[in-house]
Amino acid sequence: MATPAKKSLILALVILCGNTLATESRPANTTAFSWPNGAKAAVSLAYDDALPSQLETAIPQLNAAGLKGSFYLPLSADSIQSRLADWRAAATQGHELGNHSLFHQCAKSVPNRDWVSPDRDLDQTPASRLVSEIRLGNAFLQAIDGKTQRTFTAPCTDQLAAGKPYLPLLTQDFVAMKTTVGDVVADMQRLNIHAVPVIAPSEVTGAQLINWVKAAGEKGTMVNFTFHGIGGDHLQISATAHAELLQFLASHKDEYWTDTFLNLMLHVKAQQQSARQP
Repeated sequence: MATPAKKSLILALVILCGNTLATESRPANTTAFSWPNGAKAAVSLAYDDALPSQLETAIPQLNAAGLKGSFYLPLSADSIQSRLADWRAAATQGHELGNHSLFHQCAKSVPNRDWVSPDRDLDQTPASRLVSEIRLGNAFLQAIDGKTQRTFTAPCTDQLAAGKPYLPLLTQDFVAMKTTVGDVVADMQRLNIHAVPVIAPSEVTGAQLINWVKAAGEKGTMVNFTFHGIGGDHLQISATAHAELLQFLASHKDEYWTDTFLNLMLHVKAQQQSARQP
């Protein structure tokens, strides 16, 4: 006959084994990533450098198509002072104003960077100073649009300031950051929202742009366009190609969710967090 002590030990072992089996048999969270309203992919239309052609062509075309874009402003750009009312109007219309630093410093040591002036050389800019400037940019942007949530695009996708990584210092300041040139996102659950890849089209056709969107649809992920000039300025695509892309997106809204990068990444962040729940 088992003694009371042995009975207690047996009971404890039974409970322990039961708990272990329950833990091992509990199914893993297999929540699939999904876009709102059954969309099969998402599209971010972003525009860097606060260029005049964005105000004159891109925003009117976006408004006509009923689509929202994200505009990444280097706060020292000429158009910020000369056309501040236009940028504020863009925000009022639902477009996102994103942070693209104060002075758009890029590394002069990279090939074909002769256009980088010595006072805008990221190789000579301490990371601590750059981070302070970028945070000040958030305050400037809040004064323009009144918003506190922000996203960031790294100028030239350079990641070192005076030889030191600066982007990790900013992850608490931004909902998401675009930091590399890449392709259509491969996997939404594995996407690092502070290292999002972008496609930066230049001299391409509307059909080529649409093909990138369709590729995202096949993967069920997203495509992040970063445009510069639209029918003018540098690194441009034609106004016709841009309009063709917008027309396609406007006529396929049920398939492709096109919204500001901020709104898209808030959704991605929520989906990723949900998938990590036990």
